[in-house]
Amino acid sequence: MVTVLIAGGGTGGHVFPMVAVGAALRAERSDTEVIYVGTGRGIETKVIPEQGGRLELLDVLPLRGRGLGGFVKGTVRALTVIPQARALVKTLAPDVVFSVGGYAAGPVTLAARSAGVPVTLLEPNAVPGFTNRLLKPLVRRAYVGFPEMAAEACPERVRWTGVPLRTRFVPAPYRPSDQVVVLVMGGSQGAKALNEALPAALASCIRGGMPVTVLHQTGRDKDAEVRARYTELGVADQVETVTFVDDVAGALARADVVIERSGASSCAELCAVGRPGILIPYPYAADDHQRHNAEALERAGAAVCIVQQEATTERLEGELRRLIAIPALRAEMAEQAAKRGQPDAARQVAVDLFELASSGAHDGRCNESTGPADSKESTEELQRARAGMVAHAGGEVQP
Repeated sequence: MVTVLIAGGGTGGHVFPMVAVGAALRAERSDTEVIYVGTGRGIETKVIPEQGGRLELLDVLPLRGRGLGGFVKGTVRALTVIPQARALVKTLAPDVVFSVGGYAAGPVTLAARSAGVPVTLLEPNAVPGFTNRLLKPLVRRAYVGFPEMAAEACPERVRWTGVPLRTRFVPAPYRPSDQVVVLVMGGSQGAKALNEALPAALASCIRGGMPVTVLHQTGRDKDAEVRARYTELGVADQVETVTFVDDVAGALARADVVIERSGASSCAELCAVGRPGILIPYPYAADDHQRHNAEALERAGAAVCIVQQEATTERLEGELRRLIAIPALRAEMAEQAAKRGQPDAARQVAVDLFELASSGAHDGRCNESTGPADSKESTEELQRARAGMVAHAGGEVQP
């Protein structure tokens, strides 16, 4: 039996890849024990038990967005949670650890590395986050969501697998239709900028005689307001508004143009199905990673990136008219998106985790000899990682 520890959580962008890889591990080998580690404050406490998974919790607190008192509490907790993580790793005795990011990921990765357990991480975005930059020297493998991240990296350490997705996201051949279906998705909470700017842009296209129907996912508590706006603009008959899209994969497959934010999972889903996109990055994402994601797809010819401050009704209408009027352009963008799709990412990661679990612990550095996990160099790496986490915590105070 192989025991795999999957650490992280907090948001859907972390939790759904965790669940996807867990399912792929069990599909590959039924005797696999998958254990998730998260916190009591993330959506993993709901999603993972619903999937029948075993979830262990670390009492980690966020450092940002909670004022000075919250920062002090978070810092103290960060200094005490690593021994808790060590005890958890010792008790569970995993053969390999997969870190997806989130509050629990750092302490578990450090604890496992110091115990000599092979550790891996997922970097889903086109630019690495701080914690992953800090932990990357400690891991046997980094699985990345964007090929640009792996292009000039050591192939023994960094592999382009794509972002692990649920199994429903599969390629759907794109055939431009006479009636163009525009799908607007702003996430479960909706996106205020999309809800405000898009109705007028879409209404202008429809009133101008363009063959358009719309499915607009508005977010919780926003549907009535957005629906009223489409009614006011006189195009409600061509628009369906919903608070949440249950079958995202199906909605993508039926769409001709997708307008959405550019989180890593959203980009991965768009490419896995193979659809052209207009991407409006959330401007306050950490490290501005959504902009980097959208720009990477734009450079590949798979999407149009419009930063939020430029996402005016006029700019959106112009891009929509261009895509609606030129079916060949939509088809070309869909083809380029599909080329970057990795619908089997979860399986790729699972297979590699089994390989690492059977190979035992070693660093796997390119062009370097490997040594035991408790070597002087490895110990120094761990010390730098711990010090960096504490130092970064100090830099994250947001009164």
